[in-house]
Amino acid sequence: MLGNHGRSITRTIFTPFARVLAALHVTPDMVTVTGTLLTIGISVGVLARGHLAIGGILLGVVLFCDSVDGVLARMTGQESQFGAFLDSTLDRLGDGAVFGALLAWAALGMEDGPVRTVSVIAGTIAMVGVGTVPYARARAETVGVVAKVGIAERTDRLIVALVCAAVTQWGLPQWMYAVGLCWVAFASLVTVVQRIVFTRRALAR
Repeated sequence: MLGNHGRSITRTIFTPFARVLAALHVTPDMVTVTGTLLTIGISVGVLARGHLAIGGILLGVVLFCDSVDGVLARMTGQESQFGAFLDSTLDRLGDGAVFGALLAWAALGMEDGPVRTVSVIAGTIAMVGVGTVPYARARAETVGVVAKVGIAERTDRLIVALVCAAVTQWGLPQWMYAVGLCWVAFASLVTVVQRIVFTRRALAR
C-alpha cells in the first residue's frame, strides 16, 4: 500500500538526483547493485549487532532511495527486462539480509523469555513469507496473471519491522520488536493467500 502511494513522490524527489547520475554515466544497474550491497552491509554490520535504531534509520534511507534506479532507467531510456529482473532478484537478497539480521538479533541478542521465543518464531515465519510473496506474483505472471494484490507490499513490511525494532532501543518494551515481526509474518501469509485466490479466480475467468 505504502509502496504504491509513495512512488509518485519518490519520482518527484529523485528526478534531479537521477539527472546528476545520468550526467556521470552511472547506469541503473550500478545503482541497483550499490543499494543491495548497502542493504546487506548495514543489515549484517549494524542491525544484527543490536544497533537497532541507527540500523533502522540507515536502512530507511536506503529503502527511500530504492526508486532511484527506476527513475534513472526511465529518464535515460535504459529500461530493460534484464534491469527489472536484476532489481527484483537483488531485492530478495536485501530483504533476506534485513529479516535475517532481525531474526539473528532476536535469537542471539535477546534475553531468554517469551518475547524472544515469539520474536524467533515470528521472524522465521516472516523470512519464509517475504520470499513467498514475490514468488507468488512472479509465478502468477508466468500464467498470464498480474497478481499485485495483498495487504502488505515490500515497503510496508520493511517499514513496520524496522520501526518496531528501532523504538525498542528508544525505551519502548521489547514486545514491540515481537509485534513488528508478528505483523510481517501475518501480513505476508495473508498476502500469499490473497494472490493465490486472485490468480485462481483470474484463471477461472
